[in-house]
Amino acid sequence: MSDQLAYVVRISPVHGRGVFANRDIAVSECVIEYTGREIPWSVALERAAEQDMPHNHTFFFSLANGNVIDGGDQGNEARYINHSCEPNCQAIEDEGRIYIYALHDIKCGEELSYSYPLIYDGRHTPAIKRSFACRCGAPGCTGTMLAPKKRRRKQKGPEQASHD
Repeated sequence: MSDQLAYVVRISPVHGRGVFANRDIAVSECVIEYTGREIPWSVALERAAEQDMPHNHTFFFSLANGNVIDGGDQGNEARYINHSCEPNCQAIEDEGRIYIYALHDIKCGEELSYSYPLIYDGRHTPAIKRSFACRCGAPGCTGTMLAPKKRRRKQKGPEQASHD
């Protein structure tokens, strides 16, 4: 591992700004911590509404405790890491903190990415799907950053109940 900073932010061909390897990064290396102010989801939703932000342009990172880290509030460069369907990094939560680790060796100049399927509770209309379009360019790209909606299981009526 080098003393040289592992990453640099610049314009991304994927979306807006991106984070790129500033040197070779080894597999399993911790590249950066995702920082920002920890807030409850209710506050995150209020902030997005107050700023009239597009629902697909926030820097909220969900935590296991139900809160989020708002990377737009005292956050760092990690907030600019773009999504990919075939990422070269992964985010790992450790005691309420998020760290980005390399999934494999990453060459200097490569854009860093991790998979962050976004949860959108509203209807997945064609307009919503377009606004959450994935542009990662990976061969296995799903075309969307939206997490699949959980299907509700229909309750079996008396005529459908199984008889053991």
